Amino acid sequence: MFSGPLPSCFGSIQGLSFLSITNNQLTGNIPSQICNASSLEILNLSNNKLNGSLPPCLGNFSENLSVLDLGNNRLEAMIPIFSKVKSLRSLNFNRNQLEGPLPQSLRTCKKLEVLDVGNNKINGSFPNWLESLPELQVLILRSNRFYGPVGNPTTRFPFQKLRIMDLSNNNFIGHLPRQYFESLSAMMESHAVEFGYMGLEGYYMDSVMVEMKGVSMQLVKIQKIFTTIDLSRNQFVGEIPNLIGRLKSLHGLNFSHNKLSGSIPPSLRNLSNLEWLDLSSNELVGVIPWQLTDLTFLASLNLSHNKLDGPIPRGKQFNTFDNDSFIGNLRLCGPPLSKACNNEQEQPPSPRNVQQSEDDGFDNWKVVLMGYCSGLVIGISIGYIVLSSGKFDLWFAQRFGGRTRFKRGRRRN
Repeated sequence: MFSGPLPSCFGSIQGLSFLSITNNQLTGNIPSQICNASSLEILNLSNNKLNGSLPPCLGNFSENLSVLDLGNNRLEAMIPIFSKVKSLRSLNFNRNQLEGPLPQSLRTCKKLEVLDVGNNKINGSFPNWLESLPELQVLILRSNRFYGPVGNPTTRFPFQKLRIMDLSNNNFIGHLPRQYFESLSAMMESHAVEFGYMGLEGYYMDSVMVEMKGVSMQLVKIQKIFTTIDLSRNQFVGEIPNLIGRLKSLHGLNFSHNKLSGSIPPSLRNLSNLEWLDLSSNELVGVIPWQLTDLTFLASLNLSHNKLDGPIPRGKQFNTFDNDSFIGNLRLCGPPLSKACNNEQEQPPSPRNVQQSEDDGFDNWKVVLMGYCSGLVIGISIGYIVLSSGKFDLWFAQRFGGRTRFKRGRRRN
């Protein structure tokens, strides 16, 4: 294990393209001589004890630089301006003490896929100029000092490739960013991405710290199929938009510790890959949608400390959740809570009952159609006169818009 200052002689090594001294005990400042290594493509000094400010030259010393990972050190002061690192695809400053605004010069890094500046002291409003980065897949801003509203797009289709969005533990306000949710194309297709890991195989694998199932975890490799949204511990208000149900590839969703109101949208049933859902510590009301029992991969659920009421749905994964998932909702009843439901509290419909209701409606249509067919025998002879006159097509177009399609509803399982 290496200890002591980072040798300045690395900057004088001709043709040096790869420098990784991670998980050691390096101390002191990063010497500015490192910027003389103009052929560097990967610089990884993460997980050390480096301190002081970043050399201003780090943002423009190598046009070939693809990875800059200085995560988990003790670096401070401001992030330098990036002007010549056009090839940069991964930037990791997580777990330092950096402050000041996020430099807008990063918008010139059009190949950037991973931006992780979580757990620092960076301030400013939400950097919506990041929308202009067409390859951005991982955005980590958690545990900083960002503030203000989120979700005023400046581009037509923002964040289309984004798969990890972590804005947690800041001071963002206003409604949830509905307009961003509408554009998260990479989170909408559950099987569109081939299995693999992000990074440069054999040289550097991207890693990220995320909160999964209530626990902060370091992903030493990021699967390309992994998707999550974490907007917890902010000041968001309003309702959860129904369109969240479109993000079918989501594995994790965390809106906890905000001021969200309204009901839980049943459209969440469409998140068929969801493994954890945390909506705790908000002001949500109404019943828990029985449709959530369709989430067969759901391993962690937290709806505690809201204003939910009525019986807790049972069946499938819901039978595995304990009291902690529902405590703090004084009007909830039924297992696993000790409070029993009384006769006045309406039981949630089971999928079987809903299907039966739909079947009954279909049988009613059979009766209507039988009566219709009886009249059809009499009316067809009269209708033939109208049809043969050639005026029927014009009347039909004016009345029904020219084209009609009948789609038979699909039964729920």
